[in-house]
Amino acid sequence: MKEKIWLSSPHMGGREMKYIKDAFDENWIAPLGPNVNGLENDLEKFFDQDVHVAALSSGTAALHLSLILLGVEPGDYVICQSLTFSASANPIAYIGAKPIFVDSEKDTWNLCPDAVEEAIKFGISEGKKPKAIIAVALYGISYKVDEITALSKKYDIPVIEDAAEALGSMYKNQKCGTFGDLGVISFNGNKIITTSGGGALTLRDKAFKKKAVFLSTQAKDDAPHYEHTTIGYNYRMSNVCAGIGRGQMEVLEERVAQRRANHDFYEKLFKDNPHVSLHKEPNEDYFANYWLSVVQINPSSPVSVEDIMERFQAENIETRPIWKPMHLQPVFQDEAYFGSDLAEKLFNNGMCLPSASNMTDNDRKRIAEVIQEIFG
Repeated sequence: MKEKIWLSSPHMGGREMKYIKDAFDENWIAPLGPNVNGLENDLEKFFDQDVHVAALSSGTAALHLSLILLGVEPGDYVICQSLTFSASANPIAYIGAKPIFVDSEKDTWNLCPDAVEEAIKFGISEGKKPKAIIAVALYGISYKVDEITALSKKYDIPVIEDAAEALGSMYKNQKCGTFGDLGVISFNGNKIITTSGGGALTLRDKAFKKKAVFLSTQAKDDAPHYEHTTIGYNYRMSNVCAGIGRGQMEVLEERVAQRRANHDFYEKLFKDNPHVSLHKEPNEDYFANYWLSVVQINPSSPVSVEDIMERFQAENIETRPIWKPMHLQPVFQDEAYFGSDLAEKLFNNGMCLPSASNMTDNDRKRIAEVIQEIFG
């Protein structure tokens, strides 16, 4: 069996053990400590947009807390991109709110502004103006920030920027994770950098950060005993995981460059292939981390997406389909949806290619050989 080429494996930089050792030496084996504070400071310096950061146990926890901080309650409407991972939508259900799913637009594959406005008007007609818009930066490419922000201001609906896949990406030289009223980052094991499991919440208001930390540590009131007047959650990041993150932050820009180099490799590989189109930045306003390199296979291609993935699997090379839209998922099939069928078409014809920052020249050679065998 040939050595496995992973879709997106963790890539350590070498400095992580120093911070982990500090945690053990100082006995900070808890969901607080110097590494947690340090990682938050590192991220705040990286974003450089006067944002505050709360380090949490996952990006999903950050999304859940975002909805709570915005006052979303059972029965409320929340607009959510359909073409995304389920973690973008699940926290809406945790609260008992109702998602309104929205189609993609062709340039970024993210929220279609026209469909978003249609969804807003639907909510208003029902007597329930949506409480939030969850805007995803899919596969590391930002959504149409100007258009979605304009709708947010027009209807006075806050934006939660789901930048779980987009740490290091930018729009008009501003970093993803800083555009929404709140922003969400993921440090899952397959992301651009990792804390093993973990995430972060970016907030404009320092008081909001204080409340986020309060809620993420079981909402213990300031009292001489354990007093709770609010429901809390065990969502704070551990000091050990934060140590991994501190080491990873030191190589973040390098990891982005390596992912972008993978994308350049695929661009050259498919340059003259009429059957394959590589998803990329729509114009110079966008700078993508290319967390994953993703392609669309032309429906007229002599081989299908399934055929290509099976051929890669036979060579022990991991690929995967793109996200199945949320409005097509059995668990959300009864929820409202606005738009056409672009998200569905992208799902039917799309696939994710190996994109790890630790891919070798030999890995890329093996991938190129499979593609050449398939298409000639």
